[in-house]
Amino acid sequence: MTATSSPRLRAGVMGWPVAHSLSPVLHGHWLKRYGIDGSYEAFPVRPEDLAEAISGLRRDGLRGTNLTVPHKEAAMALVDNVDETAQRIGAVNTLFMTPDGTLNATNTDAYGLIENIRAAAPDALEGRFGGKPVVILGAGGAARAAVVGLADIGVSEIRIVNRTVARAESLAGIVSDQDVVVRALDWEKRDEALAGAGLLVNTTTLGMEGQAPLHINLDSLSEAAVVNDIVYAPLETELLSAARARGNPAVDGLGMLLHQARAGFREWFGVDPEVDDDLRNAVLAARG
Repeated sequence: MTATSSPRLRAGVMGWPVAHSLSPVLHGHWLKRYGIDGSYEAFPVRPEDLAEAISGLRRDGLRGTNLTVPHKEAAMALVDNVDETAQRIGAVNTLFMTPDGTLNATNTDAYGLIENIRAAAPDALEGRFGGKPVVILGAGGAARAAVVGLADIGVSEIRIVNRTVARAESLAGIVSDQDVVVRALDWEKRDEALAGAGLLVNTTTLGMEGQAPLHINLDSLSEAAVVNDIVYAPLETELLSAARARGNPAVDGLGMLLHQARAGFREWFGVDPEVDDDLRNAVLAARG
């Protein structure tokens, strides 16, 4: 990981593989925009080399790093502190070093999801989606982040729809100390789950390029309900197209990627960066 020439401030992303990551593009855009003497690099790290790579952050002069698959859970045991948000989500995606050399870990996915919806549908979010239930499709890592983020902003009810109901039920435990009702529903009930909802979030890979389509009927969903698909390849999924066609506010998944990156950039480089059209266009161009 040691570079031959080290800028004053360095950060990066560890993954295996990692060449596909768009993080160097978006952080590089911000570094250039704010005139910061720094770099953000992609580090291919095999699972068996993760402990050595993380311990080498101090040696190599990095302020921190992002983590992508398959390192998000394993890294939790390799840092000094894991914050409460990451503990509830059960994974970390951002490491940062404090001035005293302490290595801290957090997860910014919940923040990214909420800020993405806030940017696209601010009135709906501030009104807590009219006090109506929210529906989450899926029960994986992204769903865990969505449950945490939505519970933290004070929604009253979360309906989790998943093929394995037991897995959906397990997500209720991560917000059991908060004033929110969490209901687990079988995948076959996904159309019915939309009745009376103020927000629908798809956290599954269904509808993603190369994956099976997402089959869901939006007829029981209010036209005022926000529809968010965390998929961003394609940017306009069939779910979002169907939502727009019936008048629902639709929120694509690219914004979640961009907003979740802000917290790390702020810690590493000292600037709270802006997510705007220039950034979106730069990342979309790199994605091809």
